[in-house]
Amino acid sequence: MPEEVEGKIKEELNVAIKGNDEIARSTLRMLLAVMINKEKEKNYKEDRSLTEEERIDIIFSEAKKRREAIIEYEKGNRQDLADKEKAELEVLQKYLPEQLSEEEVKDLVIQAVKETGAETMQDIGKVMGSLMPKVKGKADGSLVSKIVKELLNKND
Repeated sequence: MPEEVEGKIKEELNVAIKGNDEIARSTLRMLLAVMINKEKEKNYKEDRSLTEEERIDIIFSEAKKRREAIIEYEKGNRQDLADKEKAELEVLQKYLPEQLSEEEVKDLVIQAVKETGAETMQDIGKVMGSLMPKVKGKADGSLVSKIVKELLNKND
């Protein structure tokens, strides 16, 4: 594993272990385990290590799982479990690039709509295809999709 993300995670894990921070400790151990498993899978298939971008994607995926779980636990009136997921999400967010604000995403969507010449909901694939590489790891795909749909529905 490249040192940048892995090194930060291992340092934080040591701090969490020494500080007896159960949430950080279990979350970081889980994250390292996922990365190690993906690395083994990648080595088996392609005989190469994970890139830094692939590691960020793993963290983003784990954060997304926590966001979805929070929503479900809150729907089920399980605030104790939702709080645990929120605490884990906070730990994971330390390793993600700074997230774009909703306004910044909206500006990028408007730009992508202009670039692709999209006018109706049939053009959503063109817009998303153009947009996702620009926001990958920096914005939640469901937020991007929601804003694209809102903008294209105005044009219908």
